[in-house]
Amino acid sequence: MDLFSRSWAALRTAVAELTDEDFAQPSGCTGWLVRDLVCHLVIDAQDVLITLVTPAETEPTRDAVTYWDVAETPPTGDDPLDALTVRLAAAYEEPWLLKFHLDDVGSAAGRAAELADPSLRVGTRDQVLTAGDYLSAYVLEWTLHHLDLIAHLPDAAEPPPEGLARSREMLEKIAGTALPASFSDKDALLVGTGRRAPTDAEKTELGELAAKLPLVLG
Repeated sequence: MDLFSRSWAALRTAVAELTDEDFAQPSGCTGWLVRDLVCHLVIDAQDVLITLVTPAETEPTRDAVTYWDVAETPPTGDDPLDALTVRLAAAYEEPWLLKFHLDDVGSAAGRAAELADPSLRVGTRDQVLTAGDYLSAYVLEWTLHHLDLIAHLPDAAEPPPEGLARSREMLEKIAGTALPASFSDKDALLVGTGRRAPTDAEKTELGELAAKLPLVLG
């Protein structure tokens, strides 16, 4: 729960520190500018709020790792929901409006997470998780999107080291195997999820695992 809060606060701070020009830069998400990604984060924050007030009575069906589905192909940006996000982001017109909305809804999501009972069972995406597992899963979401946010902004702050380490741990559990120890946590996440292609040297280190990557999480 604490790592959720730290990862989310770091991501929101990174958005708050963006210049207006930064919003027009490409993000690490295929087909999305930084402004589109920030709009997606607003929607993510809404999802957190909705999920934490959607109690479930049945036993959990997923945990922080199995929460994620692995798709066969990377996103193209043409999915109807992805395209809707782009249109919503454009409707804000001014970057400060997106910053304001994320700060408003994002702060509320952060407070809700701090107040949540980790053992509470909640429902989302037709699945049931404990609130603790749900928020733990979002550490990976926040960390990957933080990397997406700064993909073309070399001066921006990176995600917290502990968030990177925990996200790598979850990704390796999803993969069913460890990524090479020589990979930094950041590189393990970028290569493992297809956010960048491995170098020839990295392919050699990955060995047979290279054929199983990337893991496209959804």
